[in-house]
Amino acid sequence: MTSLHEVKAAKELIQSRIDQTPTVGLILGSGLGVLAEEITNAIKIPYRDIPGFPQSTVAGHAGQLVIGRLNGVAVVAMQGRFHYYEGYTMQQVTFPIRVMKELGVQKLIVTNAAGGVNETFSPGDLMIITDHINNMGVNPLIGPNDDHFGVRFQDLSSAYNKEMIQVAKEVAEHQQLNIQTGVYVANTGPVYETPAEVKMLRICGGDAVGMSTVPEVIVANHAGMNVLGISCISNMAAGILDQPLNHEEVIETTEKVKQQFLSFVKGIVTKI
Repeated sequence: MTSLHEVKAAKELIQSRIDQTPTVGLILGSGLGVLAEEITNAIKIPYRDIPGFPQSTVAGHAGQLVIGRLNGVAVVAMQGRFHYYEGYTMQQVTFPIRVMKELGVQKLIVTNAAGGVNETFSPGDLMIITDHINNMGVNPLIGPNDDHFGVRFQDLSSAYNKEMIQVAKEVAEHQQLNIQTGVYVANTGPVYETPAEVKMLRICGGDAVGMSTVPEVIVANHAGMNVLGISCISNMAAGILDQPLNHEEVIETTEKVKQQFLSFVKGIVTKI
């Protein structure tokens, strides 16, 4: 269980190094950390310096908090996230969300690289997440509930904030981006899905599949934050194109679409 004492210790360390209160939080997934380089007047704090923070161990994750301004908006960005498959507990994976809330963050934008399950998608597409399926077999809120953090039984009927989704759609239209919308499925990883599993996920209503995001979104809702989720479809999931999957392809695809991604998220941050 995450303790309030641990969260406040992390908050105090971060506050001692910054001179502004971030209102928007960003979680930058595999290959998408480049957005943090767009933050001006940036203070960068390695995760190893922050009490209670785990370490990023995955390629494409820089492993630091970046606090500053993005298009004039005070933000705190996780340049690299933590995953359950790295061996961390769900409480460790979601610890930074608790800290962001204590810092003053009200709105959270969560990004990831995901495999396309919907056969009409193509690698390089950006997808606004409208809902999710937690297929990880575990939940970060299991255990004693601290009422300081949120209620015992959290409603997730609007886990992804409808107003923020509408803003994202308007930004995409203004920028003439062809944006997909859909349901994100979270599996534990670290293996990619089998073709049979992908077929099952499609039947269950999934449009994209990955190994992150859902734990952070659950905790962010528990903390009373408004959440927007964006997936970069980095490859088509197993069995669709009859070719093997690898992490290098994920990074390569996110590199190709980084300018679209940067413009899209910066436009959203300005308007939310």
